[in-house]
Amino acid sequence: MEKPSLVHDPDAITPEWLTAVLNWAGIQGKIDGISSHSIGTGQVGENVRFDLVGHGGIPESIVGKFASTDPVSKQTGITLQNYIREVFFYNEIRASVDIQTPEVYYADINPENHDFAIIMEDLAPAHQGDQLAGCSADDAAMALEQLAKLHGPRWGDPTLQAFDLLDSAKFSEAPDPAGSIYSMVQNGFLDRYSGRLTNEQSQMVARIGEHFDAYSRYAGDLTLIHIDYRLDNMMFGGRYPLAVVDWQSVNLGCALNDVSYFLGTSLAPDIRAAEERALLKHYLEVLKSYKVDMSFNDGWELYRHYAPAGLVMAVIASMIVGETDRGNDMFMAMGTRSSQMSHELETVKLLKST
Repeated sequence: MEKPSLVHDPDAITPEWLTAVLNWAGIQGKIDGISSHSIGTGQVGENVRFDLVGHGGIPESIVGKFASTDPVSKQTGITLQNYIREVFFYNEIRASVDIQTPEVYYADINPENHDFAIIMEDLAPAHQGDQLAGCSADDAAMALEQLAKLHGPRWGDPTLQAFDLLDSAKFSEAPDPAGSIYSMVQNGFLDRYSGRLTNEQSQMVARIGEHFDAYSRYAGDLTLIHIDYRLDNMMFGGRYPLAVVDWQSVNLGCALNDVSYFLGTSLAPDIRAAEERALLKHYLEVLKSYKVDMSFNDGWELYRHYAPAGLVMAVIASMIVGETDRGNDMFMAMGTRSSQMSHELETVKLLKST
């Protein structure tokens, strides 16, 4: 059966098209009617739940992901190749890693204008993680197990560099372009959030900018990384204990970037400080099942190195996507927690010595 042609506008999706998509994916039956509504808290993508009326093996509902309806966020998704990366991940990479994701029935994109559609299983009644509230140490341990199942299977795999999307300039002699972006937007970040940042947090923003080259210098073994591994991109409960979504930033890099980013943004600082060593050891133990034997000391130094990962994301992303109240709260939670982590782990001192 031929793959259905792309329909990228959720309002243009018909029962006939969704029937063809599900049949192409091996789900037999026919959809007679659909209704839809937006879900989730995505900044760069639009998620829509389609409730289905049909017969045969048709599920009660499915979820579609499309480009953002906000023009600023959509342009960011195009410029950073976020939409192309996510379709690429599901079509080319997902089958080779063990991390739990939704089952995807269809993923396609127009490479000229980046219009795309991803149709996947509905994870309800799973609930989305709450970036603002943070999570428990037990949930963090589960998230790190899944993270090792992303990093481990293709750890050090040289064939990954054959993919243009993954052959990042940061592994060459050229400076990481993120450094230029950070430099351009950090004053705007400080101006917008001046009333919500302490002097120490504002100073950390500036210090990371001063040492960005050392921060972004490639460290550790090459593997697949999520880059935006945080609670808003995780679904807990339901069919799976935990499923990870939003693969718009997937790239090559150091695995500890993801670990530091997650623990620094998704745990309250007191929980993170009390549990981070045990959680890192847990992650490293799961990695051993993939014959990746990293010592705790090596992992700890890389973990400290990447402590600013959440702050860097908050500074850059907040300035290049459409502004919302929840988005502002989310970026503040990420940035301030990561700033405190960087201070406690003396990351700037470490960067100065590299």
